[in-house]
Amino acid sequence: MKRTTSLFLFLLFFAAACNQADKSASAGAESDIDAARSFIRAALDGNFDKARTYLLQDSMNNEYMNATERSYNKFAKDTANQYRSASINIHNVQTVNDSVTVVTFSNSYRNDHQSVRVVKSGGNWLIDLKYLFIKPGAPAAPGKIDAVQ
Repeated sequence: MKRTTSLFLFLLFFAAACNQADKSASAGAESDIDAARSFIRAALDGNFDKARTYLLQDSMNNEYMNATERSYNKFAKDTANQYRSASINIHNVQTVNDSVTVVTFSNSYRNDHQSVRVVKSGGNWLIDLKYLFIKPGAPAAPGKIDAVQ
């Protein structure tokens, strides 16, 4: 009985340690490009929990992410698989200043060029989706969301 309890406690602590290590490994990006690439990969894979670890937390970004996840979940299985197997193509990296970078990218499934803003906040590089969805001259209200496609 003691042996079973000890084994159970060991497995419980081991699982908790692995979970914590996984969270800390995915939570921080080493650079602006790394944050953009990791965020895009997680979104293409449909891993929105991981993508959220790279997201600048504010109400608009959270709404955009929720809407994007809902759209992704409506894809046919074949379409979702195409996104999962797609590679990321980085076309341009524009350093605005020491804490803001704009990365223009596409994926190999749909070669639509899109841009995402990466900002340094609290020492971490994070994605600001508002830049992706708000076109120049458009009102600041959320419009049609087509980030993954």
